[in-house]
Amino acid sequence: MSTHDSNDWWRDAVVYQIYPRSFADSNGDGDGDLNGVTDRLDYLKELGVDAIWLSPFYPSPQADGGYDVADYCAVDPRFGDMADFDRLVAEAHARGIRVIIDIVPNHTSYLHPWFREAIAAEPGSPARDRYVFRRGCGEHGELPPTNWLSNFGGSAWEPCGDGWYYLHLFAREQPDLNWDNPEVRAEFLRVLRFWCDRGVDGFRIDVSHGLAKDLRDPLRDRPDPTVLGPQADDGSDPLWDRDEVHAIYRAWRRLFDEYMPAKYAIGESWHPFSPRIFQYARQDELGAVFDFSLQKAAWGRDIYREVIARTWDYARQAATAPTWVLGNHDVPRVASRIGLPVGADIDTWVTSDGTDPAVDPVAAQRRARAAALIMLGLPGTAFIYQGEELGLPEDFDLTPDQLRDPNWERSGHRFKGRDGCRVPLPWTADGPAFGFNDTGAAWLPQPDWYAGYAASAQDGVDGSILSLYRRAVGLRREWVARGADTAMTWLDDPSEPQLLSWRLPSGLTVAVNCSADRGLPMPEHNRVLVSSAADWRDGDDPAELAPETAVWLA
Repeated sequence: MSTHDSNDWWRDAVVYQIYPRSFADSNGDGDGDLNGVTDRLDYLKELGVDAIWLSPFYPSPQADGGYDVADYCAVDPRFGDMADFDRLVAEAHARGIRVIIDIVPNHTSYLHPWFREAIAAEPGSPARDRYVFRRGCGEHGELPPTNWLSNFGGSAWEPCGDGWYYLHLFAREQPDLNWDNPEVRAEFLRVLRFWCDRGVDGFRIDVSHGLAKDLRDPLRDRPDPTVLGPQADDGSDPLWDRDEVHAIYRAWRRLFDEYMPAKYAIGESWHPFSPRIFQYARQDELGAVFDFSLQKAAWGRDIYREVIARTWDYARQAATAPTWVLGNHDVPRVASRIGLPVGADIDTWVTSDGTDPAVDPVAAQRRARAAALIMLGLPGTAFIYQGEELGLPEDFDLTPDQLRDPNWERSGHRFKGRDGCRVPLPWTADGPAFGFNDTGAAWLPQPDWYAGYAASAQDGVDGSILSLYRRAVGLRREWVARGADTAMTWLDDPSEPQLLSWRLPSGLTVAVNCSADRGLPMPEHNRVLVSSAADWRDGDDPAELAPETAVWLA
């Protein structure tokens, strides 16, 4: 491969997340597929990314967008076959692009052979011990065993019809595995080795703060079951972020380190107590972890200053590189969400189709462009979710009958769900399905206004957000130093409380005007390398930093 061959290639990498069903469809059936990804690798190479992360492509009934896996060592026929996967890996590697895949270890699909066997087996059988089954409470087992709630709404316990229940912390079609069972642990080591041997370069671990649970009888109720994340900062929550989970990842790291270079791994760990998530990034465990603070932050100088400094400090203490992310397949698109005021309830906003509160789309786009330079100007690993480089807004046009996300039904129609960020991408401004395929079929309907955001409409166009991303990713290789091996110098200016700015050892200064209505004097510099302003052109050197604009200065 043409990029770093060392174990720490990922520390300054740009990773592009692909949701395969919505990326590109090579056979016209309405579902994106692996060959569609392969067909677009040159686009990704031109964008300049170092790696792609593929959301699940395994056989699945798609009860939760593929995160309900029926077979961990196969390709769902809707996405292709194993030969297509092998070709994708080979073609990506030929272009210097590494391949990261999703692993979903907290739960399987209810169609997984293990669970089918468990449901058919007797209580107390070895087949049932691979999952979490318990007798219900009440005289006849008519009540759930505990007050635990599903992340998708309702009880986390599904009745089997005989007074017994199985645990599902997400959809009922996603039964939780019992990680106290040695057979479960051995099976996932086998799965990981299977994909390592096929040439994948790393893994994104779904719900990595789950897995280990306190299953000692009698099971404990949670103090406040409506709080779906960890309720303790000492590893004692019965469901989330338990200390025992780290032994699992130490075994995984030993396997990953058998390969040269060692396989990359990053955990999706949600926790309100930020320092604890960096335990997953210890070098004898996963090595890296998502900190979603930047993604969750509302637009504002002080907010960004705080979350960037905190993530940076915690990552340094853990001897890992910080990770930076603005969006993914689980949250509304940043080009709309970033227009929300501080404290807005995102679920309410999505369900109101973006009207409660209303967002100024022009200001949101301006902020999204600036946020791209913030994220890409930070040392560490940067993640781009497909379509962010096109400036795609959230799609609020989806009607209830078109929704596929289980959140809609499970929440009793209180949350519209995540489909608005999963609509198939627009590659061309005209033609069937905007170039997603050549038949016009799409598993989620695309809005007419997609034409203005199509890749073809932005390619080579000065001032387009696609051109901004390409330029910034290219400059990042030269100017943004390696994440865990450098230092940031904050350039705070008490006289300009709306200015967010830092300098890197390379000499790069990142400056952001977070004000909505007031220009700021441009910091001292030799030249402007790139600006998020749509009217900026290479060689321009404005004297003023416009509102809601970011620049990189040499």
